[in-house]
Amino acid sequence: MAGDSMDEIDIHLGRRLRRRRRLLGLTQQELAHACGVRFQQIQKYECAANRMSAARLWQLAAVLEVPVSYFYEGLTRDQRETMGIETASSANETLASKETQDLIHANYQLGERPRRRLLDLAKAMNGEIEA
Repeated sequence: MAGDSMDEIDIHLGRRLRRRRRLLGLTQQELAHACGVRFQQIQKYECAANRMSAARLWQLAAVLEVPVSYFYEGLTRDQRETMGIETASSANETLASKETQDLIHANYQLGERPRRRLLDLAKAMNGEIEA
């Protein structure tokens, strides 16, 4: 099942690559030249025959003038979790929650030693929950 999900993600990334390349009016040959690869490699990325490494995604994002996150837009929550991706919006939602804000505020009201002890306690409790 994880393999199927990864294949879906590769297909999604390839589609996003093709969409952006076409939007900019670039041929596969032009994009390949800008990245220092053969156009066949771009073809393989676009049809998900080959996986794109993180370094290649970074390079493609720079050439295509988009953030790396562009490639992941539109993935389902399950697909993002499979890849271990936390989107900026979900991270911001967590940080914006009242509970998180209250916890941060209370934490910084403590002195350094009690703050460290609270962190140790939280880590210990997390370990108990996971065990």
